[in-house]
Parts: sequence; C-alpha cells; structure tokens
Amino acid sequence: MLPSNTATWTHSSRWLRLNAWFAASIAALMLVLAGCGGGSYSAAPPPPPAQGCTASTCGTLLVGMTDADGDFLSYSVDVVSLTLAKADGTIVQTLPVRQRVDFAGLVDMTELVTAATIPNGTYVRASIRLDYAGSEVSVELNGAPVAATVVNAAGTALGVVDLDIRLDNRNAVLIAPGRPALLQLDFDLAASHRVDLTTNPVSAVSAPFIVATIEPVEDKELRVRGPLVSVYTPGNYYLIDLRPFNHTTARLGQFTVNTTADTAFEIDGVESTGAAGLAALAGQAAGTRTIAHGILNVAERSFSADRVLAGDSVPGPRFDVVVGNVTARAGDTLIVRGGTLIRRNESVRFIRGDVTVQIGPDTKVTRDGGGMNLLRPAAISVGQRIHAYGDASATDDNLVLNATSGRVRLNLTHLLGSVVSANPGQVNLDLFAIDGRRPEIFNFAGTGATAAMDADPANYEVATGMLSVLGLTPDSPARVFGFVTPFGFAPPDFFGRTVVDFSLLRAELGVGWTEAGTSAPFLSMGATGLVVNAANPDLGLRHHIKIGPRIIDITALASPVTVAPAVGRTLFALGEPGNVEVFREWAPFVARLGEKLAGGAKAQAMYARGAFDAGSTTLTANFVGIALKLPG
Repeated sequence: MLPSNTATWTHSSRWLRLNAWFAASIAALMLVLAGCGGGSYSAAPPPPPAQGCTASTCGTLLVGMTDADGDFLSYSVDVVSLTLAKADGTIVQTLPVRQRVDFAGLVDMTELVTAATIPNGTYVRASIRLDYAGSEVSVELNGAPVAATVVNAAGTALGVVDLDIRLDNRNAVLIAPGRPALLQLDFDLAASHRVDLTTNPVSAVSAPFIVATIEPVEDKELRVRGPLVSVYTPGNYYLIDLRPFNHTTARLGQFTVNTTADTAFEIDGVESTGAAGLAALAGQAAGTRTIAHGILNVAERSFSADRVLAGDSVPGPRFDVVVGNVTARAGDTLIVRGGTLIRRNESVRFIRGDVTVQIGPDTKVTRDGGGMNLLRPAAISVGQRIHAYGDASATDDNLVLNATSGRVRLNLTHLLGSVVSANPGQVNLDLFAIDGRRPEIFNFAGTGATAAMDADPANYEVATGMLSVLGLTPDSPARVFGFVTPFGFAPPDFFGRTVVDFSLLRAELGVGWTEAGTSAPFLSMGATGLVVNAANPDLGLRHHIKIGPRIIDITALASPVTVAPAVGRTLFALGEPGNVEVFREWAPFVARLGEKLAGGAKAQAMYARGAFDAGSTTLTANFVGIALKLPG
C-alpha cells in the first residue's frame, strides 16, 4: 500500500520503492514523448557542418545539456550528433564530434556542450542521436553499485536511438548576428526509465526523451570547460576553446568567461580571488586546461564564473583523479564506494567497487569556493564529496589511489532529509540521501570528537550560521548544500552554505490513468489551472506528488489538486504517438488540450513539476507534460 500524505518511510525501504512508483507513474508519458526514439537501428550519417559562414550570414547557438534527478549512479552513453532543422527542411549540424556523456552527473548542473556558428534563420526542430553500444549504466542495489542494462519495452538492449524534438513558434530557435541563441536539452532520466531490480542483470526499461527549450525553466549552475585561448585582465574575462565532457581534441566554438572580484580561482593547487586570480591565469600558457562554474544570465546570454579551476587543478596528464563521496575513513585511508576514475590518458570510467584513497601529511587540501590552502587532511570526513588527485594502481573495481603526494579538493556536498528540529544557527535532519546515496552505505565511525559524538544520520546536525531557517518545521523536507565537518571534530556534523526549505523544494506530480485513457481527466480547465479529478474511475495506481523524501497521495487530500501555471519561464507539452507539441505559454497549451480531448483523444498520463502549496492544494508548475491517446 502506498503511504499517505503524512507517512514517513524507513530508509531501508523507501528509497527504491519511492523511485520505482514514481518512474512508473509517468511511463506512459515517456512512450509518447520519445517520438522517433526507443528503437535500435542504423541510419544515415548526420549532415556535415554548415560551410561559408560570415559575420552577417551566421550567428551563434549555445547548447546546454542537463538532467532531472533519477535512479542512476552513472548513465554514460555516446551523443553522436545534434542537428537543427528549419521549417523548409534545411538541416545543420551543431555537434560535429561524438561525445561520451554521463547524464547522471548533470542532475545539479548544466554542461555547455557547444557554441556553434550556424546560418541565420528560424529552427523549429531538433534531432539528437544516442548510441548505447558500450554504454555504462549503474544503479544502487542493497547499498552497492551494480551494472544495469538499458532495454526497450520488448527487453532488447538499445543500440542507436534517434530522438525528434519539435518546437512551436514561440519556442523556435532564432539565429541572427550579434546575440547568441540558447537551447537547453533536458534528458530526464527519472521520467525516461523504469528500473527493474528483480532482473539479473538489473534492467532499465527505457523510452528516452529530451525536452528542449530556448529559456530554461530552472536556473542551474553552468559548467564550462576547455583550453585557455587568452586573458583580458582590463575587461575581467578570459576566452576558451569549448571542450566539454573530458574530450581530448574537440573544438566546439570559442566562449567568453567573465570574472568578478569574488570569483575564486585554483590554479595548479594554488588559490586566489578576483583580480589576483585572473592575473595568475594570465600567466598560464595558451592551451592550459580550465573549468568554470557559475550561472548563465539567460537574458544577456553572458556567463560569470563563481569559481575557476586551471592547470593541473583540472584532471589531466599529471594525476589520476577519483571523484565521489567518502563512505568511510580509518586514519589516512579513505573509502569511496561508487566513484568516477579519470585517468591521465583522459579515459573516464565509473568504478562500482570500493576505491581506496591513501592520503598523508603532505596531501594538499583545497575546497570549492576557496579556503586559501589553510585546510589539512583532517578536513576530509565521511560523506564529503571529493576530487582526489594521485596515482591509481589498478584498473579493476577495487583500485587504490595514492594521493599522499597529491591533493584532494572538497566539493560542495548535497544533503536531502526531513527536518527533526530547526533553531537559529542549527538544523537537525533525518537524512534521506547524501549526494543521492543512501545514508546506510556510510560508516560514520570516527567523525565525532568521541565515539558518542559520531554523526547520526537520523539526527544529523547541520550548522546554518546566519542562514534563515524560518521556513523549516519538523517533518518537512529540506535540502542543504555545504561541507562536512572535519574528521573527528563533530558535532556539528555539517556546515551549510545554502538551505532550501520545504516550500521552495521542487514538487513533482505523477498521474496515470488506465491504458485506454480517460476523456475526463480534469474537473475544469482554464486560465487559472487544471483541476485533477481525483475521483475519476479511470485513475490508476499512480496519483502522487513527490517532494524530496516525502510523497503525497492526492486522493487523500481534502480538496482536488490544481495544476496552475507559474509566472516566468515555463514549458508545457502535449504528446501523442510520433509527435510532441511544445508550448511556452499556458493559454495555447490549454486550448490545444481542450481541442484534443473534444476530438476524441484521451489522457493517459501527466507529469508536472513546480512548487506545491498544501493549504490550497495547488501545484504552481513551470513544466507540465500530458500524454494523449488518439481516437481509433
């Protein structure tokens, strides 16, 4: 039986069951939105890049890739090509090189993948080709990372998959000189898959789809990677050749990274800030590796970096690098269970076994956002997400990374849990996940000043400083971003830099009707919203809202749920077999939905995400997708 809107699940069962029912709740929607995708076949190669571009005949397209939260620890597939098409059928290639992409690593960020120069015009369709041959996909089973095979509905392993994305007139890509256009591709893993943990190997039944928009509905951190071209210190910016996803040779357009007085730099393990950091970057040779993190100004199409890494602070030929969360520590030995290994030759691989990381007194420790090299190896504790730089001794699933003469960078770590108590300066959480991993896999022995003070995941103490905790109440879900307390110094167990309370957490609504669908999915449809008919006899088992670790059964609520349009950047979609219509505005979306239902179409599934207000039972959505079954 599914829990009520006030239920709290034990950690041992809720993780997999919650994700299983939610993925199933939108499976019908996925099958529609896949368009041409879902099959395994060979096709003609993509067209060559546009030729003969000049400053007046071509413009720049920025393409970012991201992912919504899902069930996967890793999901690495090859992105073969990305094309855009005009209404007259003219096709241009915007991603001319094959890229291996781990979409599971893009949950909390967007990767800028190309700054393509293409002919002027209005583009109304995008097509992306994925190749699953040699894909590496991992999920968590009983606390351990295990391999999963991605299959279609018939159980056949996927091969080459083409996905067609159709844009409406208000969502078309306009290319013109002088101002870059933007297209964000969201590969929603949770919405695209149903993970079956009972098979051996584990199978992920896939109907992959990608939603495309010219105005992202969520502001995520943007990651920009590539070798240095030049630095202009008077203008506080530098220029790179864009090279995403650890690609060794790609040149996907030049891109400008702006910096500010607060931008934190780490170059060859040495930290600096603002103008001093940019001056240090100016002293590096052209071709020096760089990575920048920050927020894209969508309106201006400009990017300012919060933090910049350069030189051998970026994975490269000097070190092997392990990325992941520390699950245990004993003395100078760290354990990372389920981490990514980036070799000196730039091969990238997810390691399903335990990785042993050896550190010592000479291991240099730095931190995202700066720390001015005042940190020591004791700063690395259980739960902390890290980049460890050293020498890897093996290539199997039980490798050892010797970082005694290397370095470790502490990354912002993400907690999700339910509030136990909240007071000024401290919030205690019943942890649901640390960077998506269940708390049961972490051994917190040694984290406290005494054994009695070791971190307790059921009552995890987060120091919040001057951050507001007014919106946090007992049993409400919350997210925290920050850093784990140094090993042996808890409590508190964690220092929060950002706290997101229940009212601001993204809510996800999944509703499924019978296979035949329903002609009356809503009590009313209009400018103020869609009111879901929770008493519809065609309602299936899927009728829930997920907010972090909490799920709400909409049939148990005092009044029907209203899905209302958000103010600002929004995206709405109607899908049917072989076709999806995308809308940026609510009125034409609702009008088209009414036309379809009046013409005999039936609703099979709905997925919406936004902010949920329990008092009014209203989900204010910035994204809504509805799957329709055509008559006949």
